[in-house]
Amino acid sequence: MLTSLIGFTVVAALLTVSPGPDFAVVLRTALGSGRRAALCAALGIAAGCFVWGLAGAVGLTAMLAASKAAYGALRIAGAVYLVWLGVQALRSARARRGTDGVAAVPDAAAAGAPGDGAAPAVPGGPWRAFRGGLLTNILNPKVGVVYLSLLPQFIPHGAPVVATTMLLVTVHAVLGVLWLGGVTLAVHRARAVLQRPRVRRRLDQATGGVLVALGAAVGFEVAG
Repeated sequence: MLTSLIGFTVVAALLTVSPGPDFAVVLRTALGSGRRAALCAALGIAAGCFVWGLAGAVGLTAMLAASKAAYGALRIAGAVYLVWLGVQALRSARARRGTDGVAAVPDAAAAGAPGDGAAPAVPGGPWRAFRGGLLTNILNPKVGVVYLSLLPQFIPHGAPVVATTMLLVTVHAVLGVLWLGGVTLAVHRARAVLQRPRVRRRLDQATGGVLVALGAAVGFEVAG
């Protein structure tokens, strides 16, 4: 069991640091709503891992993978959601175009922002960020398919399937929260630079473009 756990941890770590929708969503949240909201988004993504882990343990993921219609419908929903997030970021970048010459507020106290030193929270606050992270994960059926194909390889013969599956998912979720939490803290420490209007606009354009591209890629894959 220990050997399987170590092997899975290495593989899960590689999967975790691979760029994808989760990274883009947490980065966007950290820039737009601050450290606390971004951490909540990371927790939402982790919660989505548990949803897929439970689904795989009881066989729902296998049923989803076997049904092209259900799989395609979920992927289309995920593609639309990613594109919507990307468009929101691009709209934010466009709205900032006229503020490139305006100096950024140096700290939270001067701006009246929350105590984490970030921009004012968006309506809905931490719960909205958590929900956004959760939806990003559960609307991505690739997570379920990866779990379905990967996790059984690390479940020792004779081990309880559900309990071991959830243990492996917990490892993956913890790695994800640590990685995305590190990204959040890095953005928070660099906020004096990242909140400059011109820099922020470029970052919004970049994250928006990535999210739209990811959503389009998912949509074209379904269409193909």
